[in-house]
Amino acid sequence: MKVAQRLKETNIAEYLIYMWQVEDLLRANKCDMDCVRANIICQYPMEERPALEEWYGNLLEMMRMEGVTERGHLQINRNVLQNLTELHGSLLASTKYPFYNAAYFKALPFIVELRAKNEHQEEPELETCFEALYGVLLLRLQKKEISEGTAKAVGCISSFLSLLANYYAKDRNGELEFDD
Repeated sequence: MKVAQRLKETNIAEYLIYMWQVEDLLRANKCDMDCVRANIICQYPMEERPALEEWYGNLLEMMRMEGVTERGHLQINRNVLQNLTELHGSLLASTKYPFYNAAYFKALPFIVELRAKNEHQEEPELETCFEALYGVLLLRLQKKEISEGTAKAVGCISSFLSLLANYYAKDRNGELEFDD
């Protein structure tokens, strides 16, 4: 919970990947609060447990209500992706952010390649980018090898998303100006 709050304030891209991981963690615990208590919450100090129980309980309830207990993402996470997509469009349309455009066009061949392989080709480009990063995270957690090509693609996509996350923070602070 504290990690999520900190990431949401400091790095929206890391926040989104973290929240996807939390969704999967809850699914791994059968979306059952007793399992979450026994496998996750019990590892924290006693004074943190009530807040964690409330946070995880709320997430579980949202997952049930939104029908994402088996797959998919919570609306709160889809909203973050939508906000990033809107900012992405504004940055691309502006002449004031050439470095962003350059990072995007550097990552674009990898995005196109990933979308061609993906069964959900209609999904937004940014979702494809986040899925690539999340997929590599899962591979690393499983200690599986990542090919040189995949590592190169993910490095480029990661740099692009990092730049987008930085612009997101600036936009939230009112520091971005777009063309009239």
